Amino acid sequence: MTAPAHDGSFPAWPARSAGEGASRRALLYSHDTFGLGHLRRARTLASALTRRDERLSALILTGSPIAGRFDFPDRVDHVRLPGVVKLADGDYASHNLGMTIDDTVELRAAIIEATEAAFQPGLLIVDKEAWGFRNEMAGALAAARRRGARIVLGVRDVLDEPGPLAEEWKRKGHAEAIRRWFDEIWVYGLPQVCRPLEGLGLEREILDRVVYTGYLRRDAPDWPSDVGLAPPDRPYILVTTGGGGDGEGLVDWTLSAYEADPTLGPHAVIVYGPFLHAEKRAEFDRRALALRGRVTALSFDSRIERLLAESAGIIAMGGYNTFCEILSLDKPAVIAPRTRPRLEQYIRAEAAERLGLARMLLPERDGRGPEAMAAAIRGLADQPPPSAAPIPGLLDGLDAVSERAFRAFGAPRNAARRAVG
Repeated sequence: MTAPAHDGSFPAWPARSAGEGASRRALLYSHDTFGLGHLRRARTLASALTRRDERLSALILTGSPIAGRFDFPDRVDHVRLPGVVKLADGDYASHNLGMTIDDTVELRAAIIEATEAAFQPGLLIVDKEAWGFRNEMAGALAAARRRGARIVLGVRDVLDEPGPLAEEWKRKGHAEAIRRWFDEIWVYGLPQVCRPLEGLGLEREILDRVVYTGYLRRDAPDWPSDVGLAPPDRPYILVTTGGGGDGEGLVDWTLSAYEADPTLGPHAVIVYGPFLHAEKRAEFDRRALALRGRVTALSFDSRIERLLAESAGIIAMGGYNTFCEILSLDKPAVIAPRTRPRLEQYIRAEAAERLGLARMLLPERDGRGPEAMAAAIRGLADQPPPSAAPIPGLLDGLDAVSERAFRAFGAPRNAARRAVG
């Protein structure tokens, strides 16, 4: 497994190449059913690719119901797939159409194949799920390979603990998909934090395709002052739950800390996220209002980076995008990770604490009461930022993938490797 060298050099692409004749178009499949993180990562990647190569255009395939609430830069757009939602029993259902899940997946697959055929990308980046949601990318993968497109599987720095992850990969046939279709696997992180594919029993042929890119840097916002949420005019900490669908516990814990300790400061700004249930939002609004100006509660804004950039510190659950923002904006942070249904956030938070990049707040270790959260909030004032623990290449991810994509289109055309099967 390789990482881009810090002198700016990169390993060569395998012999098969998209070639000079390939369309300078990148198609990004965002594996999102209802969440927010995958879409935000795809949007960040697409923006970086088009900045690096002024001839390139990028199109994102996404099932996110809030894709239209995001801004997209020039030469970046998206195609909205019919949404699906995960049910309490772990199964899935159509979000709005009233169709069976099988019919919904069939419809999504048809849209994906039609988009791939019309757009004809020279680079296809598939997020997390090698076959896509319930194998919906199979047709597009085959078509892209026949045309000689480069195909990349992109995965975040942490997926899950090896045992359950190995079972999932075996059940979904990810290894077979990688052998058959994918040129490389881009891990958007560094091995010092996590090696997400180790311990899965994958053969060397697959592991040799892994490239660690570094984390995906997020720039400080440059929008006009009247765009998006306005930061408070006094020092504040920001509490963010990402998409918010599973962030009720963090919001409740923070409010409880301020309710239990009238002297607790600084001011807290809580951003719920778009998927917090309306009933819970109303309850939290009432509690925040009762704190008489010590806490401000806000709904979701797609340009939350301004609030992050001007905060004195961050309290977060520790999803991938928020972690990238903590590192990029160099903010002292406390990460209170969820541990179900995956250990992804816990593994990331534990590594961040070990490396001196953030502090982890774990109920089993630090206590569950409001006093534990209050101590963490107070501790932000003296906590060093991530830059106090420098790690070479930590935020090189966008440079790495942009350069990798640029070279994919410029490489000489050679005989295509025959697909397996």
